[in-house]
Amino acid sequence: MNIRKLLAFALLAVLVAAPAWAQNINAAGATFPYPIYSKWFDEYHKLHPNVQINYQSIGSGGGIRQLLDKTVDFGASDGPMTDEQLQQAGFKILHFPTVLGAAVPSYNIPGVTGELKFTPEALAGIFLGKVTKWNDPAVAGANPGVKLPADDIVVIHRSDGSGTTYIWTDYLSKVSSEWQSKVGKNTSVNWPVGLGGKGNEGVAGLLKQTPDSIGYVELIYAIQNSLPYGTVKNSAGEFIKASLAGVSAAAAGAAKSMPEDFRVSITNPPGKDAYPISSFTWLLIPAQIQDSAKKAAIKDFLGWMLTSGQQFSEPLAYAKLPKEVVAKEQKAVALIQ
Repeated sequence: MNIRKLLAFALLAVLVAAPAWAQNINAAGATFPYPIYSKWFDEYHKLHPNVQINYQSIGSGGGIRQLLDKTVDFGASDGPMTDEQLQQAGFKILHFPTVLGAAVPSYNIPGVTGELKFTPEALAGIFLGKVTKWNDPAVAGANPGVKLPADDIVVIHRSDGSGTTYIWTDYLSKVSSEWQSKVGKNTSVNWPVGLGGKGNEGVAGLLKQTPDSIGYVELIYAIQNSLPYGTVKNSAGEFIKASLAGVSAAAAGAAKSMPEDFRVSITNPPGKDAYPISSFTWLLIPAQIQDSAKKAAIKDFLGWMLTSGQQFSEPLAYAKLPKEVVAKEQKAVALIQ
């Protein structure tokens, strides 16, 4: 056999063998962290060409549902799973915080280019359908000098099961007893008013094309779509604009007392510098993964995400995990068997 044939056989053997060690991992869930997850999965693939993580940005509710149906290897959510959901699963699911982000009140008011201030009362009133005009004293009172129109407010919210909705409604439930009793917090709620958009992308798109509208989106979507967003009055009485520093300040207290299962809410926290509508976002990983190669790849990715991967967070407007949380998570990776 000549050398050319030997080389041809060797190349064929490599091509045939390649699928045996290539790992395709499927995941789905939150749109809130999609920009950073997309970056991470791409960067990790560059380092490990044999591992391809395919992520569907379908909303937290969809991610939890697909995980429970076992149609994905792991899910992602901006709201921690409830005790009921965890019991429903029939298998143990671990929560791994990945980054911190912020949900912001974004608006499109013709002729108003300045940065609006929103009190908790104004936001709850608007989304309850009780504050219906832009020049209502609930909004105008916090914005002296801004010429607000007498136009009707068009509320925009998520139409799909959404972790961003969970964060938003978790916040409103803490600052408004009426909201808590009438609507409550969840990835999906019965909205008193408004139009629905699918995903953070859908809400951002509706905001851009709907005059006199207000909606909530993850910070990076407001930045990427050049949408104005307002400051929010926090529990210390300060109007804070969403920023990496404000989100990190919101997480400071929780980092030191993080529960073992990492399920925690940091909306409306104490602290004069804290942005009040902040949250961790989580990967939802089965504690038992039968495929040993897939298990090894997922555990290695988590280790990379908690260390080198964090450097990609801030350029995409997410806050890095506090060191105390990283240390706890690194120990928790060992629980995946």
